[in-house]
Amino acid sequence: MDYQKLGHLLISRGLLAEEEWNATLEKEPVSLAVLAETFVESGRLPEADWAVAIAEAFDLPFLAEITDVDPDLLSKVPSDLAFKRLALPLRRDNGSVVVAVTDPEPDQVYEDFRILTGAARIKVVISTEKHLRQAIQKSYGATVERMAADLSGDREGDGTTSETGLEVDHDIGNLRELAGEPTVVNLVNLILFEAIRDKASDIHIEPFESELKLRYRLDGMLKEMPPPPKHLRLAITSRIKIMAGMNIAERFVPQDGHIRLSLEGRQIDLRVSCCPTVYGESVVLRILDKSSLILDIQELGMAEEDRSKFDEVIRRPHGIFLVTGPTGSGKTTTLYTALIQIFSPSLKIITVEDPVEYHLPGVCQIQVNQKRGLTFATGLRSIMRQDPDVIMVGEIRDGETAEISIRSALTGHLVFSTLHTNTAAGAIPRLLDMGIDPFLISSSLNGILAQRLVRRICRGCRIEYEPSAEEKLVSRWQHADSTKCYRGAGCEICGGTGYKGRIGIYEIIILNDDLREMIISRPSASMIMQTAGANSFREDGWKKVTQGITTMEEVLRVAEED
Repeated sequence: MDYQKLGHLLISRGLLAEEEWNATLEKEPVSLAVLAETFVESGRLPEADWAVAIAEAFDLPFLAEITDVDPDLLSKVPSDLAFKRLALPLRRDNGSVVVAVTDPEPDQVYEDFRILTGAARIKVVISTEKHLRQAIQKSYGATVERMAADLSGDREGDGTTSETGLEVDHDIGNLRELAGEPTVVNLVNLILFEAIRDKASDIHIEPFESELKLRYRLDGMLKEMPPPPKHLRLAITSRIKIMAGMNIAERFVPQDGHIRLSLEGRQIDLRVSCCPTVYGESVVLRILDKSSLILDIQELGMAEEDRSKFDEVIRRPHGIFLVTGPTGSGKTTTLYTALIQIFSPSLKIITVEDPVEYHLPGVCQIQVNQKRGLTFATGLRSIMRQDPDVIMVGEIRDGETAEISIRSALTGHLVFSTLHTNTAAGAIPRLLDMGIDPFLISSSLNGILAQRLVRRICRGCRIEYEPSAEEKLVSRWQHADSTKCYRGAGCEICGGTGYKGRIGIYEIIILNDDLREMIISRPSASMIMQTAGANSFREDGWKKVTQGITTMEEVLRVAEED
């Protein structure tokens, strides 16, 4: 296709240099997608200017805002296709359907939408990728709420519980029939799709006396979503249990299952837990999206000094390195990042985990199975006969696992593991409480990293402000010379929360001779921290506050007072 008209528009408006444009055209193959990646995604060209130029070059209308979308068209075009093609059907126009796109080239998009909508032909309008993605998310995001409202009107009674709240028995065949109804299948699919699209880590479906709650955990916080109809509770639960390979007839004991989905070309795993409550089964799904896992040391959010310490300690030939923090603080991601950083064909790396959350290329991963007698301790003993160089233990839960891990480190292996302690310094008293000899800890321990996750300020609505005297007093603000802080005002990108994504704050202790000698005398965590001279959570957090990465409130929420 000839892109000379597009190039002329961009060059004549001073948006690109002619040499730059011509050099790009010499590359093969060239398409609008390639050009957009070269100029727009790299930040060399404003997205709005690019979209306007495309509209003019192809003689197509440009749509600055997408407001009204025909719900009937949304019901005919699957949401996954709209996201995959980055195209949204807007309205009918004399037998045609108007579709908003960013790239008018792929003819297959038009054919797919024409067939699905039954249109005689497709009329194309151009929009920016940002506005189009927001419109697709907003349009399809409303479908669960709309479907829930429509279905709620179909039936007043619940039909699954008695007036006392106790379960009413159902025939197994009837349960399977309910779970297979198109409305139920579509509703469950939408719930899963929206959670994955919004980058939720967990989905909670919880029965209560008068309603069925649906909540997503977004950036570590639970957010209520439009509730599904209460009378479909049993059908929704049964549908999820069938997908997870669980027993739908058993509703009074806890069950665990697993779902594997393929969405937009990427594989997504869901761990499913069902637990009986007085009003029915509570269902929680943990979303494991491999495509969202970025195992890059730069992405962990460590200060340069801490990152340098971390990179050095994980490359030592032997010893044990511990990562501590509460559940959901990113400990496993940090250890996976360490393994990827040191990976080499010359190293044998083995892990024992419960569960294996993500599969790492070139790494032998063992799944703990308590029912069959495969615990962390038995797995570790087996690993030692596999000639490993590097061992990762998912979690040190007891003295036996701790002792085997430490003795492995003392026999020439590099060992990584996690502990549940509040601070980096607290890991040493914890090991002592497990009955580990102080000399063994002193001889084997290389370092400890403690971490928490704070929410990032949304880049789309970040504003600067001066903290009040009260805020400074409450936070014991240490940066008196820095009067500026930042917060999110709330926008469509972050759903009005002011936050988008999370980043770590850290404490890191590298063992030196003074600390090794101190461990022999069983010191307290405060003595260890003082001797180590490491930055605390709050100190690392305050730096990120002044850099405009997070807020005072977030640091205060997750970090204890020094």
